[in-house]
Amino acid sequence: MSKQIRPYGTWPSPVSPEMLSSTLRLSDAQWDTDGETLVWLEGRGAQGVLVMQRGTDAAYDLAGELSVRGRVGYGGGDFTVSHGMVYFAGPEGRLYRQALAGGNARAITPAFGSAASPRVSADGKWLVFVHTDSGVDTLGLVDVNGDAWPAKLASGTDFVMQPAWHPQGKYLAYIAWNHPQMPWDGTELRLISFDYAEGVPGVTDNKIVAGNETTAIFQPEFSPDGRYLAYVSDASGWGQLYVYDLEANTHRCLTDTPAEHGLPAWQQAQRMFGWSHDSKSIFFLRNNQAVVSLWRCELESGQEQAVSGLDEYTYLAQPAISPVQDRITLLAGSSTIPTRVITYSLANDSLLATLDANAPTVNVLVPENEDPGERIYRRSSGERLLPEQLSTAESISWTGYEGGTVYGQYYPPTNADFEGTGQPPLIVDVHGGPTGQSFMSYRGGFQFFTSRGFAVLDVNYRGSTGYGKDYMNKLRESWGIYDVQDCASGASYLVDQGLADGNKLVIMGGSAGGFTVLQSLIEKPGFYKAGISSYGVANHFLLAMETHKFEERYTDSMLGPLPQAAQVYRDRSPYFHADKIKDPIAVFQGEDDPVVLRNQSDDIVASLRRTGTPHEYHVYAGEGHGWRKPETIQSFYKSVLKFLMQYVVFA
Repeated sequence: MSKQIRPYGTWPSPVSPEMLSSTLRLSDAQWDTDGETLVWLEGRGAQGVLVMQRGTDAAYDLAGELSVRGRVGYGGGDFTVSHGMVYFAGPEGRLYRQALAGGNARAITPAFGSAASPRVSADGKWLVFVHTDSGVDTLGLVDVNGDAWPAKLASGTDFVMQPAWHPQGKYLAYIAWNHPQMPWDGTELRLISFDYAEGVPGVTDNKIVAGNETTAIFQPEFSPDGRYLAYVSDASGWGQLYVYDLEANTHRCLTDTPAEHGLPAWQQAQRMFGWSHDSKSIFFLRNNQAVVSLWRCELESGQEQAVSGLDEYTYLAQPAISPVQDRITLLAGSSTIPTRVITYSLANDSLLATLDANAPTVNVLVPENEDPGERIYRRSSGERLLPEQLSTAESISWTGYEGGTVYGQYYPPTNADFEGTGQPPLIVDVHGGPTGQSFMSYRGGFQFFTSRGFAVLDVNYRGSTGYGKDYMNKLRESWGIYDVQDCASGASYLVDQGLADGNKLVIMGGSAGGFTVLQSLIEKPGFYKAGISSYGVANHFLLAMETHKFEERYTDSMLGPLPQAAQVYRDRSPYFHADKIKDPIAVFQGEDDPVVLRNQSDDIVASLRRTGTPHEYHVYAGEGHGWRKPETIQSFYKSVLKFLMQYVVFA
């Protein structure tokens, strides 16, 4: 049966708003200390739900009606598992504990401020965590039963994150930094030394072992034998994996490939690597131009190799290694595979004998007591769509207006039953941050549009992470310049390649991406047929004065410090130039957004009304910086599609 010929944008699609709203958010998975029990976190609408599965038993929910969510900064660090217990961040900023065997959750910290990133000492007695209250961030310590009032372990810096215990309890490593640095600009790797007078950990020393104001350190983790402390440093210009020898007081770089092995620390408890249970190897993720793969480095020889068997995935995240065998859990997906919680069984010590510097992949050997290969624990969606119904992302690059390479992913319009004539309309999607990256991962929203005949360009403009520190720093004091230029040059590139209709270009983004949408419509009137801005930054003065603590000095690097850069703030704040917006625009805003407050969108919309610019304004009650409620997600996609049909497809 031949395909039906229909105008782009009018194809009936199997990707419905209801399907998108029912997709789970899978954000982390961790092993208990038995190496058999897996706990992961699912976002079901506005609720964060912990799920546990042991062996081949059926999975079941934990924490009852309590919603699990870390609320320090942008969140993350929601839970940890140890010795048959799960510890998690819940309501009122408290930490809770619950036995995996059953029973009710019980609060172990008082109800003030917000807590995240709980980590349990190897002896199972102490819990360290990140705490923020009234603008003060600290590392706290509490006994795992919550019998005593929490103690303050470390303070005096503006921010702390990623605490990690030494296996013998001698040390605690963590990351600290101060305004105006962001955690990808420069951080310190700090090492606390303890004594145990009367059995209680007491700090005897707190020293810096790596990092500074211009070198970012990420994710400290001790080896199980206690000899080494591994971490990621961008001192070379790329995030590379290092180990610090605690006995010799020396640092060694393990990787030197021009690829990223860390992440911009937008959230607590992000991970890119983990130690093998025997301390002989480190399993790590390598981000090479938005494709993330799993690798193994043998510590003594320094040999590294890609791990085979996961080739269908182009995106991996949050690796956690079983403490008793080389079995890894990961979040895994691709542009056509929605995120899954998987485990992958690798060889034990015998694998090291097969390492060959010339071999392209690891020869996977399997322990006698372990099933080989991959096991899928949870799927974020039903995965009911056939491969031919989904758009496969293509990595592309192009030359920016002022020279220099720009990167992105192109999603062609795809539907097994329909085809169009001519070139398709193009949606240029702008990621947030702006210090962030779009990966080759599953984007349900993109499939919503591509299955209806739109093409999508996912832009990693200059200033994005994942392409080296020099590329990231291109946007310093240039926010609103390179991002705007690179989105437009990417769209022009696809038009020149015959992959998009130059008269039907759309720019869409949220947060920092929403700012780029507004700024693009101001700087390039008529270039885009329409814009979609979700909780976009409109006034940089208000952003600097009203946003949450984590980002209150972010504009120092993106635009310049105040008051010296006041004119730059004014020149690049869409609020002061909104009368130049003439192209149709839809604005979406969460009523309770603590990052970009509603007044920014209100002000833009007031200007659009004065100038008579075609526009829509949607404010969602009970939503913050992004959509969580199913009804909001459905309304958003229905509204966007209707808007694009009116102002782009049939304009």
